[in-house]
Parts: sequence; structure tokens; C-alpha cells
Amino acid sequence: MTQPTLLDAQTLAEAACKSMYDADACTRALGMRVEAVGPGYARLSMTVRPDFLNGHRTCHGGLIFTLADSAFAFACNSRNHNTVAAGCSIEFLRPAHGGDVLTAEATEQILAGRHGVYDVRVSNQTGEVIALFRGKSAQIRGHVIPVPESIEH
Repeated sequence: MTQPTLLDAQTLAEAACKSMYDADACTRALGMRVEAVGPGYARLSMTVRPDFLNGHRTCHGGLIFTLADSAFAFACNSRNHNTVAAGCSIEFLRPAHGGDVLTAEATEQILAGRHGVYDVRVSNQTGEVIALFRGKSAQIRGHVIPVPESIEH
């Protein structure tokens, strides 16, 4: 089979994203929006709701992590191979507040065999960096969108 063209890869990334988003109740329940997706890339946004605030009246770090993790998931599944997190870390750099619109931009750094490394930058509506996340991915069996055996590579 020949390598997919950029257009085919983009179309596949968009279709995998739609399939994942439709099945991802958590991402939808938290109000995350997919702003862009491409091969090895995803950008999601989320508004910090009042119920996202912790005892310091700032966004709970777990919700910032969840936004970054969701962007990571969409980026590493964009080539239609079922892919999961093998490990990840986050550095919180400044607080997010109620009403802030956070954007998580996930970019593939390397994809080698079944493993990849992705960096996710979480920023607020003014462009201030809130957190930096790094995830390691591992491909598992199967595809996000079923692929007939005759065209698998």
C-alpha cells in the first residue's frame, strides 16, 4: 500500500477525531471543544466553569491535566491506530481562574514504532502558559475507525 497523501492523512485524522469525540463522554461533559486536529496534532479548548474551581478559587489542577490529556489522546490517535498513554507528567506554571478559556495544543515530538512522545502546551485566552504536559504513547491492537484487513499496513 502506498503512503497516504497529506490530504488523506488529514481526512483520516478528522474522522478518527470525530469517532473518538462522539465516544468520549468525559471530554464532552467537561465542555471541551476540538478546535483543530491533524496527523500527530490536536488543539482543544475549555472554559473554566465555577464548578471547576478548588478551595483557592482557581481551576483544579486535575481539570487542567484532563484538558491536556484529552488533547494528547486526540493527537496520538490521529493516525487511526488505537493508542493509549504509557506515561505522562505535567508542570503547573500559573493558575487559571473562573471564566478563563484554556487551550491545550498537543504536538507530536517523535513517533518511533509503537511509541510516541507528545508535548502539550496549555494556555489561557491571553496566551499566558498555564501548564506544560508531556505524554508518552503506546499503540495497542485495533483502530479508532475499523479498517478492512485487506488495506491494513
